[in-house]
Amino acid sequence: MPIALLALTAGAFGIGTTEFVIMGLLLQVSADLHVSITAAGLLISGYALGVAVGAPLLTIATRGLPRKTVLLALMAIFTLGNLACALAPSYELLMAARVVTSLAHGTFFGVGSVVATGLVAPERRASAIAIMFTGLTAATLLGVPAGAWLGLHFGWRAAFWAVTLIGVLAFAVLALFVPRVEGEGKPAPLGEEIAVLGRPQVLLGLAMTVLGYAGVFVVFTYIQPILTRLTGLSEAAVSPILLVFGGGLAVGNILGGRLADRAVMPAVLGTLLALAVVLGAMQFAIGTPVAAVVFVGLLGIAAFATVAPMQLRVLEKAAGAGQNLASSLNIAAFNLGNALGAWVGGAVIDHGPGLRALGWVAALLTLAGLAIALWSRALDRREGRGKAASADCASARA
Repeated sequence: MPIALLALTAGAFGIGTTEFVIMGLLLQVSADLHVSITAAGLLISGYALGVAVGAPLLTIATRGLPRKTVLLALMAIFTLGNLACALAPSYELLMAARVVTSLAHGTFFGVGSVVATGLVAPERRASAIAIMFTGLTAATLLGVPAGAWLGLHFGWRAAFWAVTLIGVLAFAVLALFVPRVEGEGKPAPLGEEIAVLGRPQVLLGLAMTVLGYAGVFVVFTYIQPILTRLTGLSEAAVSPILLVFGGGLAVGNILGGRLADRAVMPAVLGTLLALAVVLGAMQFAIGTPVAAVVFVGLLGIAAFATVAPMQLRVLEKAAGAGQNLASSLNIAAFNLGNALGAWVGGAVIDHGPGLRALGWVAALLTLAGLAIALWSRALDRREGRGKAASADCASARA
């Protein structure tokens, strides 16, 4: 793998850390800025909303620029946004800074995915995407716990100062090692780029991402009460178990990339089915501590095994004008899935059968994503038969 791909991974690590680090700082932010824990939790929702809005807007706004320039500009926004978070004197300004920071997220991963696939041979494209997303898994495994430790010992602002430093380093690495490709700054007409959203297969790809991945966050958002109230583990045991989840993410990320390199659509179908099975098995696995730990690890593997196949599926169906836009929108779709899953999980707890039912509800959401994937594959086969029939007619006329 070229060093430029590792530079993209460094950027992904920084962005992934700032997305989730706030989860380990809610108590400190709440106490320091005199807001409720629920209000502090909205800093996560504000970030997700910014990703969903920023992905299409910034991708369209930067479409005439070389991709390297776009990546550097996004990393500058990310760095300055985290600096503003570290200096924010009030909750409102912290929220605004979080939203500004989030604007870079979707477009960075979207454009970065396109750049990553261009750095390797065609048969390694999914693995290239997976390598870049390793930065996100490393952020979950290392960056977030480190940020929580800094917040605990030096205050929550120290975590954002550290992420700002990561942004500076990532900017330097991207500037040094990501190549600039001649001629890529000449954009297609805006109408042609937006027209990619009229392709049924692109829309189906985005829908399968939202629903397929939503199942993960139905469970993961509430993993602490699941482990403490249902399995009977102590709160102190939750953090080490989350390291198991992070390790599973890393394994699943690589596995998903290799499967998609062999065959994209079978990888999409297989990983979504595996994720649904793991989620459905939750209620059987949380009865004992050992089984619960195994479940958390398998959930991490199954969750991130879906990422590279679904991202590459959208890239393939959006080939040509609009590929950057579709790729960025699929990153936004992952975030919308996160938000949908958290909302559905909360509704099940507050108004439904409760914590124990989260697993099968999550599995149903992922199965809905799988159903859309099967629909998409059926369209592929119909298109294939149509092309074959056209070729036969042409041969007959000849």
